[in-house]
Amino acid sequence: MKEILSMDNVSYSYRVGDEESKRAVDGVSFTLHDGEWIAIVGHNGSGKSTLAKLMIGLLFPDEGDVNIFIEKLTEDNLWEKRSQMGIVFQNPDNQFVGSTVQDDVAFALENNGVPFEEMLHRVYDSLAQVNMSDFLDHEPHHLSGGQKQRVAIAGALALHPRLLIMDEATSMLDPQGRDEVIRVVENLRCKKGLTVISITHDLEEALLANRIIVMNKGQVLAVGTPKEIFLRGVELKTIGLNLPFALRVSGLLRKFGMELEGEHMTEEELVNELWTSHFSK
Repeated sequence: MKEILSMDNVSYSYRVGDEESKRAVDGVSFTLHDGEWIAIVGHNGSGKSTLAKLMIGLLFPDEGDVNIFIEKLTEDNLWEKRSQMGIVFQNPDNQFVGSTVQDDVAFALENNGVPFEEMLHRVYDSLAQVNMSDFLDHEPHHLSGGQKQRVAIAGALALHPRLLIMDEATSMLDPQGRDEVIRVVENLRCKKGLTVISITHDLEEALLANRIIVMNKGQVLAVGTPKEIFLRGVELKTIGLNLPFALRVSGLLRKFGMELEGEHMTEEELVNELWTSHFSK
């Protein structure tokens, strides 16, 4: 598998004047491969957002290297590397610059000098991928939260990125909007082989990832599959993270004497066992 992004013993401290504060990121190392989805989770102040800024070159590490597409990220190659990344932030309103949906999706393409006919194709194609083709001439600020974030994703996809980075991209959405965005990203990863990093506090979202990186006090606390990570429930709770809903309900049912087999990562798994083992007889 091709290496898409890696961090090699990366550390970063914010500074106020001449004073160095406590390290926001401390000795972080991991590797992301082509077609993989990694979720980075942690409590507020754990270093997640600083990692995102380091990945896209808004910050450069005090120590260690950030490597994008097997090359160290530097000020000299920053814009060339960014042109291969799609970036979706927490608040889609902060990303909108066009008066209509199609103008907004086309903005970065125009800046990159994409020919007009190619630009039209990319705008229509990317909006179709996120089920927003019917909103071409709508004003972005009239859309719902989930629709706005889908347009932001379309703008990122129009660049034909090798890597999509979502920094708390669902945190301001209602449950329906969140589900819309996550379904779109999961479908794109499966159909297009898109490589994804989602930086999130939402552990339900993290369930969809191939691997989860748990951050605590600027360091990597754990790396593993969703099941490997969430089986460390007590440890997660001590650093301020809650378990996914299905695991919490499973624990409560066992506490009150119900026998359940295995661990249930999703509501569907839990409902299936409850139905087959307890209610269908």
